[in-house]
Amino acid sequence: MEDATHPIPRRSMLFVPGLRPDRARKAMVSGADAVCIDLEDAVAVAHKDEARRLVLPLFEEPNPSGCERVLRINSLDTVHGLRDVETLSGLEHVPDAVMMTKVRSAAEVKLLDELLQGSAASIKFYVTLETNQGLEDVFEIAGASPRMACLLFGEVDLSADLRCKRTSKALLYARSRMAHAAATFELDAMDVPHIHLEDMDGLHRAAEHAAELGFTGKSCIHPTQIPVVHRYFTPTEEEVARAQRAVDAFRESGSTGLAVLDGLMLQKPVLRASQRILALARQNNAVGKEQVQA
Repeated sequence: MEDATHPIPRRSMLFVPGLRPDRARKAMVSGADAVCIDLEDAVAVAHKDEARRLVLPLFEEPNPSGCERVLRINSLDTVHGLRDVETLSGLEHVPDAVMMTKVRSAAEVKLLDELLQGSAASIKFYVTLETNQGLEDVFEIAGASPRMACLLFGEVDLSADLRCKRTSKALLYARSRMAHAAATFELDAMDVPHIHLEDMDGLHRAAEHAAELGFTGKSCIHPTQIPVVHRYFTPTEEEVARAQRAVDAFRESGSTGLAVLDGLMLQKPVLRASQRILALARQNNAVGKEQVQA
């Protein structure tokens, strides 16, 4: 689990297909906080081996933007999932994280933790919540490994498994449960991509809804979506100012457990949340300066 006072920003993650390393290189300088190269849904079974061969050399290349590079592997109950893991175990240069799909239990996360050792021991885990059983066991999944970094909401498959509509109202419980589990284990929580590229109003509504529920970011399928997503998951000037006042209040009180601000009693969770806001604001400013200089 990562230090909440020094978080890696995961406001946005841009998906690219595994058969297009050229798109992956462009995505890594798109301004996204993370880039996910997809070996699963985006690649037909007949081309899985080819995609793996094309993608893995990317992690030997420099990463000037500093974005988190994520590899979406096939499910561990498939031949290609096992091949993905076997190949990763033998690499010298590995991705920052791997994304697990269709996870149903904490045992799958623990198994991957055991399999990815050696140079692969540094790899963090993203887990996509897209099964009924995964939703049931999401708290056990979230706490299954210290390498856990982020939970992702898989709206399409999960709604099918739950036999419900793909609407914000129908999926409110599922999204809230995932956000609750992520917060419990101090993980990031990322929402599903908005697949209608021309519907920017819908993207605004979806990002706002996810942010209200406690999600920390939203994945994207096109670079034009990134600025909109960042708008809803980057602290505002007012939020940063209040967070700074809260941290100052705890410092002045001489306690990390209790403080008073504007007549309100603040406890330790407020301090952690305020420190996270300030860290994200600092990181966002640093990323912005790097992009300007570039």
